Amino acid sequence: MPRLHHALLCLSLLTHAAAQQPQDPHHAPKPTEAKPEKPAETAPKKDEKKEEKPEKTSTTEHSITLNGQKIDYTATAGTLPLKDAEGKTTAEIFYIAYTRKGQDDLAKRPLTFSFNGGPGSSSVWMHLGLLGPKRVKLRDDGFAVPPPYELVENEHSLLDETDLVFIDPVGTGFSRAAKPDEAKNFFGVNEDAKSIGEFIRLYITRHSRWPSPKFLIGESYGTTRAAALSGELMRAHRMNLNGIMLVSTVLNFQTIWGAEGNDLPHVLYLPSYAATAWYHQKLPADLQKLPLPEVLALAETFAAGDYNRALLLGSSLRAAERAQVVKQMARLTGLSAAFLDASNLRVPLHRFNAELLREKRLVTGRFDSRYTNYVRDPVSESAESDPSADAIFSAYASTFNHYVRHDLKFEDDRPYHILASVGKWNWNAENEFADVSEVLAASMTSNPYLKVHVSNGYFDMATPYFASRYTFSHLRVHPDLMKNITQDDYTAGHMMYLNLPDLKKQKADLTRFLRAACQR
Repeated sequence: MPRLHHALLCLSLLTHAAAQQPQDPHHAPKPTEAKPEKPAETAPKKDEKKEEKPEKTSTTEHSITLNGQKIDYTATAGTLPLKDAEGKTTAEIFYIAYTRKGQDDLAKRPLTFSFNGGPGSSSVWMHLGLLGPKRVKLRDDGFAVPPPYELVENEHSLLDETDLVFIDPVGTGFSRAAKPDEAKNFFGVNEDAKSIGEFIRLYITRHSRWPSPKFLIGESYGTTRAAALSGELMRAHRMNLNGIMLVSTVLNFQTIWGAEGNDLPHVLYLPSYAATAWYHQKLPADLQKLPLPEVLALAETFAAGDYNRALLLGSSLRAAERAQVVKQMARLTGLSAAFLDASNLRVPLHRFNAELLREKRLVTGRFDSRYTNYVRDPVSESAESDPSADAIFSAYASTFNHYVRHDLKFEDDRPYHILASVGKWNWNAENEFADVSEVLAASMTSNPYLKVHVSNGYFDMATPYFASRYTFSHLRVHPDLMKNITQDDYTAGHMMYLNLPDLKKQKADLTRFLRAACQR
């Protein structure tokens, strides 16, 4: 998908590596005595079938203390093969599962499948940031620390509430297509949902978890995947979910992709611009002294009202009214009136990030606009990099690569693709924007017990909170089903859990959600 968040979300250009499976032909049956009219076979025919690789799994035992209670758990790191109708392996999916020991009644123990976004991101971010028993040590506000990096016990892990399975889609982590040139068969909205859905079915079947309450949690494009999976699991496997947790949501890409003739993202980004300007002390004094929620309320009213109308009218907007809109927009975004007027009231994200703190030669972050970093070109029209990505990517890569081999005893010399290039992605959206909100709406209608939790970050500039609000306020479900949707806001960015106060709040919010969704 063109210019979708790296990530989590921003994609690094890593190469794919997938080992060719060796041939191991077995002998044909011993030939019978030849008839006089036909020459005897001099050698048995060889079978072209390749030997399947054995599944690779490492199981270790651990314990953690959560809320004063010691929890013993098993960690399993391994690969699970996906097969076609003929039983031939098409891909190997790498996963890490944490299961609490001593749980006799699996019908009462929830099971949650977790994945991140990209497309092209491994599952490492929520694994070592939000959910798992270990987390990357950062400053309490989520900002970077100097290398080398370390993991610490995650005292806010969800392991006390649910078993956890972290999935790396094909091309990410250690997951590979059986043949490198067939990896493209997994790169698309529907293709991805089908392969992850098959992994979930197979894992649940092998581990006798069909009776368990089942949940998905996805971040960024992982929220797109989660919504698509809600339909795939129901259609292909008749599997209904108890709940879906969406972290930094994008279901309808029209809300975040600016394009000629699509002004919707400009409206939906403006409150996030106001939040960023407020954080960096760029608002007028009367606004700067207000609490952030009050500033956001003013920005939302302006965005949905006068600003939206101005964009709708275009060149027919009267000069006096345009001047008033420019003035108010400048007050709320921290940008100059001259810059906004020259931009025709439309400031794409890359220009905003480069412009807000230009006089300091700083650029603001995309995943989290609280972050800043230096720029080399003081007149650049776009951000040279994302400081919120630069601050944490190495910390996650370094700690995971040590953890998976040292603690989980899974040894593999191939590179673990934290972020991978997945080439051309099939959005299944000719001449339109990809939109899986309809799939989620259909799933909620077919399964009225399905609950949805949405986590929004005020400083998330990749999937802005106001765009998430718009998506769910336009979800085509019966009004009675809207009560099944819970939205919680946090005072950081795309990965709000990096901020320790938000991590504590998110643990409480998700715990409340999980328990409610498991009630009969």
